[in-house]
Amino acid sequence: MSLKNNLRSVVLSLTICGGAAHAADDGLITKPSKYSVNETVTRFEEAVEQKEAAGFMVFTEIDHAAAAKKFGLHMRPRTVIVFGNPKLGTPSMVKTPLLAIDVPPKALVWEDDQGKVWLSYNSSDYLYNTIYLRHGAAVPPATAPFAKLLDEISDQATK
Repeated sequence: MSLKNNLRSVVLSLTICGGAAHAADDGLITKPSKYSVNETVTRFEEAVEQKEAAGFMVFTEIDHAAAAKKFGLHMRPRTVIVFGNPKLGTPSMVKTPLLAIDVPPKALVWEDDQGKVWLSYNSSDYLYNTIYLRHGAAVPPATAPFAKLLDEISDQATK
């Protein structure tokens, strides 16, 4: 298969998968944002950084649309924010190294085909009861505080 046909396949796959983003995936929380993608990203990162005293930080962001553009492909804005709390996550990754493929948590800020902006992330229940269990990692005794934190940060970013 030629490079051109491979690129068409990738674009077709992204188009098909992009349409399914509204589907209710188990454990995925998606909130509408009243801000642009860039503003939602900024607000999310600021909300995480406000929790710095509790050990939370933004590790990096990945701009999928910018990467696609470098290869002549068009994609609506899609930015992944990798964030977390090294004090909480590192001990689990030390005991269970493969956990690092799925954590730290991520948030996706994206724009749909109608120009509406969304913020999506895995719920704390999914993180602990699916991802942690997938790797045999110990589930923290209290997961509700992280659920509350995710809700606060995402609301601050989108409302």
